[in-house]
Amino acid sequence: MEWLGDSESQVMVGHTMEEVSEINPKRARFPCCIVWTPIPVLSWLIPFIGHIGICREDGVILDFAGPNFVCVDNFTFGAVARYIQISKKQCSRLLQDATCRSVDERQQDERNVVTWDDAIRKSTQEYQHNSYNLLTCNCHSFVANNLNKLGFGKGEWNVVNLATLIFLKGCWVDRTAMVRSFLPFILVFSIGIIVGGKTFLTCVAFSTLALLGWFIIGTYCFKGFIQL
Repeated sequence: MEWLGDSESQVMVGHTMEEVSEINPKRARFPCCIVWTPIPVLSWLIPFIGHIGICREDGVILDFAGPNFVCVDNFTFGAVARYIQISKKQCSRLLQDATCRSVDERQQDERNVVTWDDAIRKSTQEYQHNSYNLLTCNCHSFVANNLNKLGFGKGEWNVVNLATLIFLKGCWVDRTAMVRSFLPFILVFSIGIIVGGKTFLTCVAFSTLALLGWFIIGTYCFKGFIQL
């Protein structure tokens, strides 16, 4: 698991939002963003389901990709298709005077996380000791954990409202990303209708409702069942 070295970390702390806010899809750099990409097979059947990650201030993507493993700068399942850039001004737990504080002072501050990368680092260290489970502890759990540490918005993020945020407000990288996300679904759905007819529709509808129900009930009715 790689991270920022001491010297690089000090440089990053001194960056302003303007200096790190340039998005460069060709280099897979999405500073302070949540990113999304479709998952082969699963997204072909349910297109609003996908894999997500969160990015450092320098734009490097981190995503929870497996048991005790947070992938760095190698987004699982391919290139980013959608993204949302987060404003630091909406993150209540970031200290505005981080550049003026010493390392000791930053470590002693138990209430705030000081910088964006501090929050990402803490979540990464936590999830390096978590088992991966698609239904109870997945990539959405990791990103929600980060957003809660940042205090983004109201700071009450979970897998359901995070997925909704991406679905409703995510920006497409380009038209190719949109085609890559929906074309397999259209093809599979069309073939399924031709071959399976109502049986195929019933199976897809049941699977979609069961999956949605699992996450909604697990999130709002059984607190702690789906990890964050």
